[in-house]
Amino acid sequence: MLDANLTTQLKAYLEKVTQPIEIVASLDDSAKSLELNELLEQIAALSERISLVRHDDEERKPSFAINRVGSDIGVRFAGIPMGHEFTSLVLALLQVGGHPSKTAADVIEQVRNLDGDYRFETYFSLSCQNCPDVVQALNLMSVLNPKIRHVAIDGALYQDEVDARQVMSVPTVFLNGEVFDQGRMSLEQILARLDTGAAQREAEKLKTRDAFDVLVVGGGPAGSAAAIYAARKGIRTGVAAERFGGQVLDTMAIENFVSVSHTEGPKLATALEQHVKDYDVDVMNLQRAEKLLPATEAGGLIEVQLANGATLKSKTVILSTGARWRQMNVPGEDLYRNKGVAYCPHCDGPLFKGKRVAVIGGGNSGVEAAIDLAGITSHVTLLEFDSKLRADEVLQRKLRSLPNVDIIVGAQSTEVLGDGQKVNGLVYKDRVDGVMHSIDLEGIFVQIGLLPNTEWLKGTLELSPRGEIVIDERGQTSLPGVFAAGDATTVPYKQIVIAMGAGSTAALSAFDHIIRSPLPSNATAEPEAEAA
Repeated sequence: MLDANLTTQLKAYLEKVTQPIEIVASLDDSAKSLELNELLEQIAALSERISLVRHDDEERKPSFAINRVGSDIGVRFAGIPMGHEFTSLVLALLQVGGHPSKTAADVIEQVRNLDGDYRFETYFSLSCQNCPDVVQALNLMSVLNPKIRHVAIDGALYQDEVDARQVMSVPTVFLNGEVFDQGRMSLEQILARLDTGAAQREAEKLKTRDAFDVLVVGGGPAGSAAAIYAARKGIRTGVAAERFGGQVLDTMAIENFVSVSHTEGPKLATALEQHVKDYDVDVMNLQRAEKLLPATEAGGLIEVQLANGATLKSKTVILSTGARWRQMNVPGEDLYRNKGVAYCPHCDGPLFKGKRVAVIGGGNSGVEAAIDLAGITSHVTLLEFDSKLRADEVLQRKLRSLPNVDIIVGAQSTEVLGDGQKVNGLVYKDRVDGVMHSIDLEGIFVQIGLLPNTEWLKGTLELSPRGEIVIDERGQTSLPGVFAAGDATTVPYKQIVIAMGAGSTAALSAFDHIIRSPLPSNATAEPEAEAA
């Protein structure tokens, strides 16, 4: 299964294994079991510290455990962890094999201090770019704390199990048999759910922070660029982000990032965070801003109140809160979210194999989603509100060539139908004659654009009718000392490369504002600023 190049790379990684590992395979006579056995034999042959044995007593076949010999440390995979999950497999081998994690020491200690019986099960799909973060976080937790056990399950391989447990979105995590959460989660987010006192402890730490020169709210491409440009000026810089990477984390393929012909969202997000941490930037993750308080006098401090009760102060603030998927806002959508209503076709598409689905939206993202889903599902109906599709012509031609796709334009979705447990239909109105129609289906993928994350700013600074932060060519908002950049603003094109440029502009503008601002009335000394 592993080509020569991948085999060479894996062999080099496995040289870091210091503790003996036993891979325990549970197989049957299926083609997938034969495929998994071939992979495991290749892995075992690459290191003298790895042995392979077979015990077919597990209920899920094919599956395998990676155990540290002579201990109760181990993880389990039910499926063949290739695709996006191959990295999860490699990390599991290294961590069970004694190679230390690069996770922060205080986070590792927090995991080790968890007390209780935690049995996690994560359903993933090989095409899901959000799943590896969850799988890797829970695997690491099970290596660090023997009271935590984790099995990662390929939902496409265990379709009957997925149907029985009504898993309609990945990643879906069960804890002790009950649904724990769905969607991308970092190790810190999982810990915050388990360690109920963590948020308050973090809030107390944040309250002791000195005032920043530049405080960036948001950790996507715009926020990352702003932080880097500000830090390079030698001024005190902080980033408060609900999740570092933002919307980029949910992006599958990126092929228009200048000088990089192809990358993936999670990979770019990791690179952004690492670049920011190369500088003296105070990165505060899992922090949601709830209120912005302008300075009370020229040169005074601006305050940002966080959801955990802490308040951060800064001479200038750069708002880069990004955007989120736009919802249909029709009856039934919230009720059946992750129960048939989905927003990521790459992640959740494999769970709808052989089923009938709809795609809402006829732009590039909607048409691309319909094309991808047509290769997995039995039938796709694409509904577009406008009288024509808005996607690029090359995509439209591809879509129209597919035999299992219907296209309906001038269609206004009005209700999501279900049986109380999952989606079973969609109602739409023909915008020409007003006639109502219903479609029997099992999945609805919403692809109708983005909404800026700016609700918390209403009444504080100027927003456009669409809720975007109004900025000028320097990134200045209607409030002195408050700048903004990225998809949350009135910038006309929502693109990664444009957001980065806007974040850089905002940081340079913030620095210029600082050096030109008067001292507040209670100041006694000139502020120092070191140019890059």
